Amino acid sequence: MEEDRPPQGGPLYQTVGALVGVAVGVAGGFFSWGYGLGSLNEPGPGLWPFIVSVAITLMSVGLLVAGRGLTDAEAFTRSSWLPVIGVITFIAFGFLMPVIGFEIPALVLGVIWLRFLGRETWRSTLITSVVTVTVFYLLFLYGLRIPLPHLISL
Repeated sequence: MEEDRPPQGGPLYQTVGALVGVAVGVAGGFFSWGYGLGSLNEPGPGLWPFIVSVAITLMSVGLLVAGRGLTDAEAFTRSSWLPVIGVITFIAFGFLMPVIGFEIPALVLGVIWLRFLGRETWRSTLITSVVTVTVFYLLFLYGLRIPLPHLISL
């Protein structure tokens, strides 16, 4: 099991990881603000992404402050690019959603994450992606009544 682990990093890797988290959180907060936050009684499409972005930012700042002396960080390897690709595809999802709706970008995002980043089988990828998009569609549009841009109306 030990031979499967990436090499140990150090405080520099811990700091870089925390700074990337801060950047992702701040950027996510900025872009979700643009969707409109609404209120707790009438949430806008940007409210929950904004809350998650604030949480990411706060945890990353906490890691930056308290974790700089830790040595349990892993060194960056080829697999370190997978989260970067995940963030880039998620940003693309954010830009495409207002233009072509929620359904198609969410389905493409699921396929990219599961098949290409997670190396799932095509069968598992397609079933999980379709079910996930369907559940999120029903949850956000009809359960929570969040006005997401969408192509399909039920």
